[in-house]
Amino acid sequence: MGECHSQQCGHGEKGAHSGPDVEEQRLNEHLQHIKHRLLVMSGKGGVGKTSIAVYLALGLAQRGHRVGLLDVDLHGPDVPRMLGIEGMLEFDEEHLLIPHPYSDHLKVISIEGLLHDRDEAVIWRGPLKHSFIRQAISQVNWGELDFLVIDSPPGTGDEPLSVAQTIDGAHAVIVTTPQEVSLADVRKAINFCRKVNMPILGLVENMSGLICPRCGEEIPLFSKGGGQKTAALMNVPLLASLPFDLSVVQGGDSGRPQVGSADQSPFLAALGRLLDKVEQSLREQAEPSSKTPQGIPISEDKKEVNKPDKNTFKVAVPLANGVLCNHFGHCETFAVLPVHDGQIGAPELLTPPPHEPGVLPSWLGDLGVNLIIAGGMGQRAINLFAERGIKVVTGAPNQDPVSLVKSYLAGVLSTGPNVCDH
Repeated sequence: MGECHSQQCGHGEKGAHSGPDVEEQRLNEHLQHIKHRLLVMSGKGGVGKTSIAVYLALGLAQRGHRVGLLDVDLHGPDVPRMLGIEGMLEFDEEHLLIPHPYSDHLKVISIEGLLHDRDEAVIWRGPLKHSFIRQAISQVNWGELDFLVIDSPPGTGDEPLSVAQTIDGAHAVIVTTPQEVSLADVRKAINFCRKVNMPILGLVENMSGLICPRCGEEIPLFSKGGGQKTAALMNVPLLASLPFDLSVVQGGDSGRPQVGSADQSPFLAALGRLLDKVEQSLREQAEPSSKTPQGIPISEDKKEVNKPDKNTFKVAVPLANGVLCNHFGHCETFAVLPVHDGQIGAPELLTPPPHEPGVLPSWLGDLGVNLIIAGGMGQRAINLFAERGIKVVTGAPNQDPVSLVKSYLAGVLSTGPNVCDH
């Protein structure tokens, strides 16, 4: 590509490359045909960043979006192997690279497609990396894209910096695991984005737990609740928590990623929630007239962020022994129930993060909850939920969550005093 900084490229014909002015023009022209640009990055290696990038691209493509997946992890380009892509990239009649077509809605570019030997080491310094990333836009025939997902190497080095400088409008999706060593590095990644003025779409907590295939219980492999806590402390959204799934590892190793119905695995169900949040966040950011400076939707009358629609919204109920728990902050689980067109969907039982100020409002808000039906709750907590635009109903009886939501919808929910132990 470009000026062929090594013999690896195979694109060294005289006159095949453009001058800097032409390349800059092409870069800007090609970016105009890419609606959303997502940089998937992490503070450290080993957190499953490439897996998240691949499944994010696959999931968006399955939803009908036109998706490009750009692998700029130049020293460890694993995207082609995870997708089972082999072979050299080809050029069109205008000397633009043609991405590997993975499916009708997904196409892929990686440095591996320019190497004659996929095990050959790429030994480049910063300027060559920067040039490659520019040319991966200006000299690639991406066509019209709804999403460009960019897989960056771990850390805050040359590659993410070049993306920030080159790909205007890129949003960061930062991947971590719940363990503190990963969270310490992810905080550096968040601060990197803020220093280079790259908007942060949100945080993804990967390997949040292992679902035991025998008993169905969740095993916290790398601690628990760290993603929610870090998101709250650093004031960034938590997009999703994805459990560890052995079939995802096996699919990546074999080049046959796990795809299919969300009913098939907890991982795919969590991936669906991640895709929902990404689509929702980008829709909201596309409406600047209805945003605060932090990107929180408001209207002129300061409507609630997650104000329940009359017929479609999400309800959270704190539970103990299957019924509403009087002490909100010390409940065992939350039941989250979707309501669509007045019909109650199946409740999803979720274990809350550690009870610390500000964590539960952030966690439930990121899950898309609009309404909480509770027994007792402190006024400070009610105020924090109000800031997230979440309505709170207190004094509800100790009933199962479906009965409570039915009563709420019918307008006959019986409530007593707000008895709180805080």
